[in-house]
Amino acid sequence: MTAGAATVRKAEIMKMPGNVQAMLQQAQKMQQQLQERVAGIRVEASTGGGMVTVRMDGHKRLLEVKIDPQVSGDLEMLQDLVLGAVNEAGKKVDQETQSMMGGMLGGLGLPPGLF
Repeated sequence: MTAGAATVRKAEIMKMPGNVQAMLQQAQKMQQQLQERVAGIRVEASTGGGMVTVRMDGHKRLLEVKIDPQVSGDLEMLQDLVLGAVNEAGKKVDQETQSMMGGMLGGLGLPPGLF
């Protein structure tokens, strides 16, 4: 594609009908809002009756790990409890994110399961 053709193509894209541009702008705004809300998610999950508790943010980064000293002597059990708590926290983040997306996208009239 020549430089002139690329400029013409770019101009064609920029001349989208107003409603399409508005929809794209709305989608970008919604995406930004969703990212901001996801960043604010905080979940907590425990295993072993609270022997291991983890806190995680919406980007699935661990924020905190609490371990009851009683389990420190059993390394294998401790590993299993930490793994279970982290996995459960990840599921909770996924549920929160899906709930947010459903609420934000529900008014658009999109087919179920699209996002």
